[in-house]
Amino acid sequence: MFELIADPSFAASIPRFVTPILLAALGGALCERAGVFNIALEGFLLVGAFAAVLGAYFSGTPYIGALTAMVAGMALGLVFAEFNVRRGGDSIVVSIAINLLAAGLTTFFLRAIFDVTGAFSDPAIAGFSPIRLPFIEDVPLLGPILSGQSLPFYLALLSVPFLHVFLARHRLGLRIRAAGENPQALRAGGVSPKRVQLLALVACGALCGLGGAQLSIANVNLFVENMSAGRGWIAVVAVLLTRGRPWPLFFIALLFGAVDSLSFRVQGLGLAQQFTDMMPYLATLIVLVALSWWRARRAKGDAS
Repeated sequence: MFELIADPSFAASIPRFVTPILLAALGGALCERAGVFNIALEGFLLVGAFAAVLGAYFSGTPYIGALTAMVAGMALGLVFAEFNVRRGGDSIVVSIAINLLAAGLTTFFLRAIFDVTGAFSDPAIAGFSPIRLPFIEDVPLLGPILSGQSLPFYLALLSVPFLHVFLARHRLGLRIRAAGENPQALRAGGVSPKRVQLLALVACGALCGLGGAQLSIANVNLFVENMSAGRGWIAVVAVLLTRGRPWPLFFIALLFGAVDSLSFRVQGLGLAQQFTDMMPYLATLIVLVALSWWRARRAKGDAS
C-alpha cells in the first residue's frame, strides 16, 4: 500500500480525479452562498461530460467541446432556476428531477446521435493535451502533480483564489452572499435576490460543465452512461462540509480526489471491486462524522 502511495504516477493521477469534484463543488459553493440548495451537481456533471464529447467530436477541438459543456451546464442551471427560483418549486424535488433528467437525456441522445448504447468512443473525439510547465515539472513531488495536467485542472486551481476574492470583495460576490444571508437587505437596496440566485445557478452550471469536460475529454476520450459515477454527490458533501467557503472546499476536494484515485490503484492488490468502489464514499462519511464531532465539541466548549 505504501509503495502505491509513494509512486510518482499516483501523485500525477490525483489532479485528474480532483478536478471534476473541485469544479462541481465550486459551482455548488456559489449556490450555497446565494441561498440555493442545489444537490443536482451530479446531473450537471453528467450533461457536461456528454456535451463535451459532442462538441469535441463534431468540431475536432477540445476547446469547443469544453465550451459546449459549459453552455449545456448553464442551460441546465436555467432549468433549475425556472422551477426553483422563479416558480418556487422545492429544491430537493427539482434537484432529483434534474439528476434523473440528465441521466435520461444523455442516454437518449447517445443512441439518437451516435447510434450506440452504453459508451461512445471514436478517434475523432479531440481531447485535451497535457500542458507542461518547464520550471515546475522538475520539482520533486510537486512536479508530477502540477505539470502535465489538462487545461480544466489549471482553471480549477485558479478558480479557488478567484472565488475567494470574488465573494469577499466584488460587488456581485457580496450580493451573492447577501442573497443567501440577508435577502431582505438586498431587496431594500433595490436588487432582486432571485436575479442574483439565477446568476449563481448559471455560473454553477458553467463550472460543472467544465468539470464534466474533464471527465470525458481530459481523463479519457469517450462518454459512458452515468460516467459522473457519484462525483457530483461527493461535491455536494464537500459544499455542505465547508459551507461554501472556497479554500476549505479545495482541501476537502483534494482529499476526496486522492481517495478516488487510490481506489483505482488498490484494485491491483486483489481487493474486491465492490470495496474499492466504496472507498470514496466511505471517506466522505468518515470526514462528515469527524467534522460533525469537532463542531459539536467546539459548540459545547463555547457554551461552557
